[in-house]
Parts: sequence; structure tokens; C-alpha cells
Amino acid sequence: MHIKSFRVQNFRRLKNVRVDLDKETTIFVGANNSGKTSATHVFQRFLDPKVRFQIYDFTADCWDKFNRFDPTTSSAETDLPKIHFDLWFEVDDDNVHRVLDLLPGLDWNGEPVGVRMVYEPRNPSSLVANYHGARKEWNLSEEKSEATYKPWPQNLTDYLRKRLTNEYETNYYVLDARQCDADLVPNPGYEPFHLGSNSSGAGAIVSALIKVDFLNAQRHLTDSESHGRAEDLSRRLSKYYQRNLQKFEADLGALSAIADSESALNEHFAQAFESILKSIEHLGYPGTTNPSLMVRASFNVQNVLSTSARVHYALPSIHGTPFSESSPILPDQYNGLGFKNLIYMAIEILDFHHAWEDVEGQRPPVHLIMIEEPEAHLHAQLQQVFIRKVFELLPGAKPGFHTQLVVTTHSSHILYERSFQPIRYFCRDKVTDSLHYSDVKNLSVFYHKEEEATRDFLQQYLKLTHCDLFFADAAVLVEGNVERLLLPLIIERNFPDLQKCHLTILEVGGAFAHKFQELLDFLEITTLVITDLDSVKPPQDKNAEKEDSERGKACRTTESAAVTSNEALKHWFPKFPLIDELLNLPDSEKVVKGDGYHDRNIRIAYQTRRPARWGADVSELAGRTLEEAFALENLAWTQEQSRKTLGLSIPASGGLTLQALHEAIFTRVRNLDKTRFALGLIAEQDNTWKAPKYILDGLGWLCDQLLPSPAASVMPVPSPEPGGDE
Repeated sequence: MHIKSFRVQNFRRLKNVRVDLDKETTIFVGANNSGKTSATHVFQRFLDPKVRFQIYDFTADCWDKFNRFDPTTSSAETDLPKIHFDLWFEVDDDNVHRVLDLLPGLDWNGEPVGVRMVYEPRNPSSLVANYHGARKEWNLSEEKSEATYKPWPQNLTDYLRKRLTNEYETNYYVLDARQCDADLVPNPGYEPFHLGSNSSGAGAIVSALIKVDFLNAQRHLTDSESHGRAEDLSRRLSKYYQRNLQKFEADLGALSAIADSESALNEHFAQAFESILKSIEHLGYPGTTNPSLMVRASFNVQNVLSTSARVHYALPSIHGTPFSESSPILPDQYNGLGFKNLIYMAIEILDFHHAWEDVEGQRPPVHLIMIEEPEAHLHAQLQQVFIRKVFELLPGAKPGFHTQLVVTTHSSHILYERSFQPIRYFCRDKVTDSLHYSDVKNLSVFYHKEEEATRDFLQQYLKLTHCDLFFADAAVLVEGNVERLLLPLIIERNFPDLQKCHLTILEVGGAFAHKFQELLDFLEITTLVITDLDSVKPPQDKNAEKEDSERGKACRTTESAAVTSNEALKHWFPKFPLIDELLNLPDSEKVVKGDGYHDRNIRIAYQTRRPARWGADVSELAGRTLEEAFALENLAWTQEQSRKTLGLSIPASGGLTLQALHEAIFTRVRNLDKTRFALGLIAEQDNTWKAPKYILDGLGWLCDQLLPSPAASVMPVPSPEPGGDE
């Protein structure tokens, strides 16, 4: 038995999302503030009775609904916002008896078993009456209304900020998969069966099915005094010892050693405190009737590890011999945080597992462990080892019981170890302009729908490059190494605000950029593709057009009837094979989208015609590649002798016509050391050169997509807890 999926409505950034869980390990990825932490905290809110909801847990548009609610025109029963949490289980034969209360009927035939938890008003009409009663307790005059202090409650949201737990509670409902669509969304008009509320004990039905544990990102790993909720490594070992290791009552040797230590320490205390106890006698204590004062050691075996023992690390000898009693010993704080974090997580996960095994009464068949950002302090190889081996860390499951892991991460190295299938990508919804919502993409769907060759290419590429595509605000796909090296410099000089955004620059080449389209469309990532025109001479025989075009000889873009050999441009603009057609294409037509998507999210940028001046000659020219376009954009600058090291200066260029110079630059670029050109430009002290216009146009579009307009009105969404991806 395991969790198949869950759906959340009206919870923080999660307005209405479904998340499918892998049977073993699911990985939540996405940029900061994309909703990953919200998807884990919803389990805490609904399944941990010690964690309470706050008004901030409702999505921001719910606050407006609260404040606009009018009992004279709206129904308190249906129109007050609620938070929905649908949990769906796949149930095996060994656990059917555990879900009898959740079966929709005697004709159940193995469909997913669902339970809906709804955080909703206890008594809607009473809530409205209580709110109006609180409002009547103060009556602001017109003069007082301008005062700085505003009495509580100013509105229904303000009222629920203090009274939410009094007015709201969790109710439980049985969901019938046969009354839902393929995405397990209930059909219109379907009313799930009401099991009861939290106060009536209905929550015990869910608690009997699932136990959820959380390994938070903020792990305090030193053995010095810590504050708040910090627990050091030694205390974690103590907790593990008390619950899981050999019970001390049966170890006579250990008990004897502790008793001997206690006796010796009592003798020491008697000598150490003798003088101060005699001094107290001069004050009249104990006298003749009061008990005598003495200091004795009292060793509680259960607390020995946490109070008296500390983790240490034994070093090998300088001769390389194995560890022994004489090995050098270092205190805990002298070990690196990375290994300490790894040890801490392993102990915590094992402790969660044993605590699940020791549940009093009926043990829940499903154990869900949520691990937040395991990469903290771990270098790349340790991150990969952890995600590869974490599930193997758990003891073998007994029949009828199952553990699932959910890992939230920002590490591309963890993704390196996994295929697309367990990844759930959290992205910011682009449909709404003023409110912050999230959407969740199930990459197992992409894995199964994509053709095998393209899927394998993308997975291999992401592995080889440790791609951070899943954590970026936008992606920039570039032609080659020169673009990859120069783009950060161009952004710094021309679009400094873009440096505030998280961009990933992928060097994919003109022959492979289009292979990313399906993935980019699926993830709906804003993408700029910077590629080359790659003009070649046209085919001579129309009947052999495709073959000739592919092996056509490179030519300048001014060649009559020249065509493109760039595979990306052929893919995105199949109707415009001619270079002149591509050069005449307006910028609005260079933004593309995949079928079925609500917005065009990919902008293609390639060379455009630019005015070039050389002596008395002026002409509109377009480069074939970035290097040629750069030279044409900066003709006078590149032809100076001091720029000779860049490789673009032509001998005796002063005596050439513009057409002849263009021909010479075209020939030179074909044999240019392009990496040396890029590095030379980066090292250039004279920054008066201009970036090619087509790159600036593409980056300008990217700015418009990522950077909000100063006039845009965005509703503030305060975070109820510091940190985290709300």
C-alpha cells in the first residue's frame, strides 16, 4: 500500500495542484518560492494535531474573498474559503481490511482509495455572527477613523487572524474514484460521503493509515549549546539508543560499570563538598530535626549518552594502521559539517523508521519521510551517494508495510542520479499576473510521452552538464562556447537587472537546440535561444533539395537564394528556408510555443540586418555567425591594429571596399580560433564595442518576460514562517 497522489486547493502558493508520488523516492525541484515547501507543509497542517493552521495558509485571493463576503448576498456555507487536501492510496490485498472505512461501496474493485480533508468553518453562520459581534464592540466615529491605531477586527481576514482555530476545523470525506475524472478530480455535482470532523475522531481513520516524518533543512550540527529547536548529534544518538539498541536492563556488565562509577563519584563528591557542607552547619542547618545534606551522583542510564557522553572521531595512526584503543581521538566539532550532516540524516531516518515500527496499537501501513534539502554541507559526490543509497538505508519492509521518501532539493547533482520519472517540477504559474500561484509538472508523464531517442539525449545531456534547468527563472540556449563565455558580460553591460534573475545558460549548438523544445514546453520555462543563420548556397536540383541543402557550401548571407543549414531554424521555421525570408521575419514571429500551451515561451534570436559603414560605403548586412555579426557591428573598432589579437582584423583593410571587407571577414571567421576571440574580448580594456543587435533584442525580450513592470500591482503575500519555499 502506498500514496498514489495528493491534490491541494487554496493552500499558500498551491491554488489547485495535483502531485503524483513515486512508489519509492519522489524529488521535488523548482526555483525558490515555487511551492516545494508548501507541498510538504500541507501534510503537517492536516496530519499533525500539534501544528495549527494560520490565516496565512490560505492563498492570497482567499483573503479578498473573506473581506468581500456579504452574508446578505452570499452563502456562508458555500462561499467562505476552504482548504482542500485529497489523499489517494493504492491498496494491496494485505491492507484492504485497513481501509474498510474509506471504501466507497461493496462493489469496490481495486480502484485508488481516496480521503478528502477539508479545513472549513465549524459553523458558518455562527462564524459570521461572531465576527459582527466583535465589530459591534467598537464604533469608530468619523474623527477616530483617521487615527493611526485601528481596533481589531478591521475585516474578516483580520478577525480570523486571531480566531481561525476557534471558527475552523478539519472535516473528512470518502472519495470515490469512479465519480472522478482521469486526474482524480471529482465530477461536477458529486458529493463525497462525510466521515466526520477532527473533534468527532474521524482523523484517527487517516492516522491509522499513514505516519509522516520531516527531516528539516535547518539541522544544527554542533555539540555546543544551541537554542530553540536545535538538537545536536549526540542527542540524536541518545534518542536512537533509547528506542532501538539493546535494552540496558539486560546488560549486567553495563549496569555494574555504571554502579561502580556512581560509587566512586559519590566518594569524590563527599570530599569535594565536605567544607561547604560544614559551613552550612554554622547557619543552623540541618540541626536536630532536619535531614542531613549530601551530594550524590545519580546515573540515569537512559540519559547517560545525552548528558555525559559525546560523539568523538578516532583517527588512523600516522603509520596507517587500523583504528585501535590507542588511536588519536578528536571531539565532534573537529569533523566536517558535510560528514556530520550525512551521519545526522542517516540516524534520523533510521530513528523515524524504528519509531514507526514501535507505534503503539495498530501500526500505519504507510510511512512517508520528507527530507528537505539534503545537500546542505555535502559536496557533489556525497550528494549523489546519498540520493542513490538513501532508500537502501532502510531495513527490508515487512509484508503489508511500505515507506516512501519525498526529497526537496536545489541540487543539480542529486538530479544527476535520477531519470525524469521521479521528478516533480514546481513552477510559478504564468496565467495570473497579480497573484503568486504554483503549478506542478510530473516528469514521468513527459518520460513516457517523449520519443525514446530524444528522451535519452536530454537525460544524458542533463547528466553530463549537471544542468540547473529545473531551478532557473529562465533558460538561455546558446550556439557554442563563444556565446556561453560572452553572454554574462553582455548582460552585465547592457541588462544589469537581468543579473537579479536566476538564468541557466546551456551550450547546445544549432543542431540540438530544437531537441529541448518538448521539455521546455512541458516545463513552461521562459527560454531564449541564441543561434546562427548558418547560410549555405542553395541546391542546384530541386529534386535533391534536402540532400544538397544539408551538405551545401557556406556562403555569406547576401548570396542570392541562400538557405539555412541550421537545424534549429529549420525546426522552428520550416516554412522559411531562405535566408532572406528569415531576415525579413518580424520579431513578433520569432516567439514560438508548443501545441496546447497557453503562452508562447520560447524566443529565437539569430543575426539580423544591421547598417554597416566602411569609408564612403554604407549597406545593410547580416552576419552568418556571431563572430561575423560582431565584426560587422564594430567594423572600425575591430580593424584597429591594437585589436589584432582578436583575430578579426584584415591586413590592408583600409584599401578595401565594404563588400570586399565583408568577404574577407567571412573567410577569416571560418578559420578563427573562436575561444581565443571570446577570451580576448573579455580581457579587452576598451569597452566601447557593441554587442550584436540580435542578442540585445533577445535579451530585451527576456527582460520583459522576467522583470515586472514598475506599474504592475502585485498583492503582497507575507510568509508565515521565515525561510522555505512558500
